[in-house]
Amino acid sequence: MADPTWAARPYPATAELLPELDLPEPGRQRRWTVLLRWLLLVPQYIAVLFLGIAAFFVTIVGWFAALFSGRLPESIASFLSGYLVYATRVNAYAMLLVDAYPPFAFHAPGHPVQVEVHPGELNRLAVLFRIILVIPAAVVDYLVTAGWYVISFIFWLLVLILGRMPRPLFEATAATVRYAMRVSAYLMMLTAAYPKHLFGDETHPTEPPRSASRPLLLSGAGKALVVLFLVLGVLYWIFSATGSVTMNNGTTSQPALGSSAGPRQRTAFTATPAIRQRSISTMTATCSSKAPALT
Repeated sequence: MADPTWAARPYPATAELLPELDLPEPGRQRRWTVLLRWLLLVPQYIAVLFLGIAAFFVTIVGWFAALFSGRLPESIASFLSGYLVYATRVNAYAMLLVDAYPPFAFHAPGHPVQVEVHPGELNRLAVLFRIILVIPAAVVDYLVTAGWYVISFIFWLLVLILGRMPRPLFEATAATVRYAMRVSAYLMMLTAAYPKHLFGDETHPTEPPRSASRPLLLSGAGKALVVLFLVLGVLYWIFSATGSVTMNNGTTSQPALGSSAGPRQRTAFTATPAIRQRSISTMTATCSSKAPALT
């Protein structure tokens, strides 16, 4: 597992270090925790919400500091790194990757989900335009995460019945969570490395694996699921945008006598819990949705 004592480490000489996510192999999960997974997460959602608000303002301060000094102050890097780790644990639990409940703490060496991040030197020009630079990666993150949640009920039912997550689904979900974590780390200036490797890492036969997700090697089925998430995310976005336009048009052109047709006609698909992920994901939605304030 990754060494959780990142806060005590000096800044590395090499700034282009991608944050790493360590997950255990997909194992047995207690069915009652799977059944009540999102209910159990309510306290975590509240904690992530308030921490995300704090992280937003801390990120603004860190942006100014990094713009002048070329790095985040240690205290800011420590808080944002802790928030990133905590939110990623909550995200992994919500997306059925682990059965261990996330502790209400930044540092949890015994928890199976670990994140390794190395805040370091930053390019001031990249810091200045960080919000613009992150847009392509944030769009991909939004689409792949939304696509996962569009069919999350199927995944939930599958894990509930089997008592474990099938390996291809684990690979694709781990890739989704790791990419969201990397987007957030880049947005919060915890790394200079641009988010990458949504479809997994290259094989490194000379290095023993550190965990089930390090390196993260996706099978053909795992990569196909990631593509499916992206496609569903695009469809969800199109459907939501079209529904919003239709609702607005219906509101402005509603007959005077009042008809049951029009803006109140909403489908169950629009009500999917997909985008509640951004409150966790941590993470990315909490910062990304408000990120323009940084510039």
